[in-house]
Parts: sequence; structure tokens; C-alpha cells
Amino acid sequence: MNYSFEYIDIILLAMIAGFIFLRLRGILGKKTGHEENVGASFGHDFSTEKEKPQKIDETNFDEKAKEEFLKGAKIAYETIITSFAAGDLKKIKDLLDKNVLNEFNEAIKDRKNKGLISETTFIGINSANIKNFNQSNNMFEVTVDFVSEIISCVKDKNKNLVSGSPDKIKKVYDTWKFSRDIKSLSPNWFLIQIKS
Repeated sequence: MNYSFEYIDIILLAMIAGFIFLRLRGILGKKTGHEENVGASFGHDFSTEKEKPQKIDETNFDEKAKEEFLKGAKIAYETIITSFAAGDLKKIKDLLDKNVLNEFNEAIKDRKNKGLISETTFIGINSANIKNFNQSNNMFEVTVDFVSEIISCVKDKNKNLVSGSPDKIKKVYDTWKFSRDIKSLSPNWFLIQIKS
């Protein structure tokens, strides 16, 4: 009889530990391995000769270039979303156009002034497709449609839920526009516009 109670205790403790793990993961998010070097991943050239970066324009933005661009864009997307939610723009400021950086800073300040806390867990990207690309003066612009899954909520300073859900996965549809100077040999792209 005593043995059966011990087994029930063990099962109960395992369930509690599992619940605590899931709650911590929801609050703290999960590390994906892309956090450290996002600038290097999204700053790349479309040249086949690595020692000589090639200027980008509509004539050499072929299928291979699009594939490489999307790899970096996906990493940038996840990093920008998680960093913004955490209120930490240090690691992504080199990925953002000046106007977008200012908008992010204002939104984070507003959130802090209201005593709100954003909790976000990035689940993954379902799809990322280039919607269009074009050249405007010296700037080459690429618009990408993202579909992702995220758990997000906003709480007040007393941890009361203001919006979202800490347990529900929601599908997010975003359209982001990235830009790069065609005259520059720099491989860096910048986020210049977000539409949700």
C-alpha cells in the first residue's frame, strides 16, 4: 500500500516539474542559437566570388540570391521580434533603419511608462516569401511576407493580464520591407517598414 502512494507522489512531482518548466519557458522564451551573430547572417553579398562583394540590383537578384536573402531575413525577423519584446534594441540596431529604430524606441518607452511587461515566446516561421523587389533611386528594396507562430501577452506591473494569452499560440501575418544601397559594397540590409 505504501509503495502505491510513493508512485503517486513521484508522478505528481513530475507533473509539477513539467508545469514549472513550461511556465518558465513561456516567460523567458527559448534560445534558438541565432542570437549571437544576426548581423553576419543578414549582412551578406549575392556574389559567387566571396572575396569580391558584388553590388546588388534587379539584374543579379536571381533565385540563388533570393534564397540566400530569405535565410538572413528569417533570422533577422525572429531576432528583431524577440529583442523588441524584451525591450533590448542593442543587438538589432544595426538591422534597423533610423525611422524604424526611433519608432521601436518610442514604443518601448511608452510601454515602460505605462508599467507594462511584454512576454513573448517565438515558436517558429511557417513561411517567408518575397512579395516583390524593386530599385528606387540608389536603394534596392525587397518586401517579404512572413507567417509565424508566437505566444505573446502583455501584463501590468502587478502581473495582471492586459492583452494576449500566455498559453495560446497565435498565427501572425507580417509584411516587412528591407533595403540596401546598390552603390555600396557593404552587404548589410536594413528593415525600413513593417505592416501587420
